Amino acid sequence: MVDLHVHSTCSDGTFTPEELVDYAIQKGLTAFALTDHDTVNGLDRAIRYAEELRQAQAAGSSLPAASVSDADASMPQVPEVIPGIELSTEYQGKDIHMVGLFIDYHQPDFAHYLEDFIHSRENRNEKMCALLREHDIDITYEALLAEFPGAVITRAHFARYLLSHGYIQSMKEAFDRYVGDHCPCFVPREKVTPAQAVELILGAGGVPVLAHPILYHMSDDRLDTLVAELKKNGLVGIEGIYST
Repeated sequence: MVDLHVHSTCSDGTFTPEELVDYAIQKGLTAFALTDHDTVNGLDRAIRYAEELRQAQAAGSSLPAASVSDADASMPQVPEVIPGIELSTEYQGKDIHMVGLFIDYHQPDFAHYLEDFIHSRENRNEKMCALLREHDIDITYEALLAEFPGAVITRAHFARYLLSHGYIQSMKEAFDRYVGDHCPCFVPREKVTPAQAVELILGAGGVPVLAHPILYHMSDDRLDTLVAELKKNGLVGIEGIYST
């Protein structure tokens, strides 16, 4: 069993990269792809931790208790960590996500793109904090970073901050009232097109995959057109099974 779309606390996931390795062992996965949103910050950590576990196992040591609660405790398998990313793009006014698998995330052009993209995201998050303050919410970008250390801040982090500080009653309310598309505190990001993301992933030696197409709520004709365009640019896969 494998899972090719997994997030860590380096973006909007709930487990650290190391905890994801332990959780994958618990669930008996042979591999998983760490595909955080627009960042590769967790990949070295997950890959290194998995390798440390393999070396310890080869030396006769047992795996940490956190890794084996659901798996066969006699010889649980340490999963392969597939280096990946989920890139945010825009197509005809819609957010479209492209997953890249088996990427060379140290490739210079790819690393340079991510650095520029992170700076763009930081500017956008500063602007969203300013808009939220205009709506009587006490928030700064520095406070967000302090509450979610090491994470690439997404709208989900804004929602969690508002919830934990008592401004809303649910995550959904944050998106409905403040940070959802077309809401008063939403600021769109600078984005590449899906076709550019495909080319970027291919340039890093990766496998480009269109993520969760049903979530975009596009007509069949419009989705067919998008897939046909991306196929011409080198799209290799479509995510056909997604948890929601």
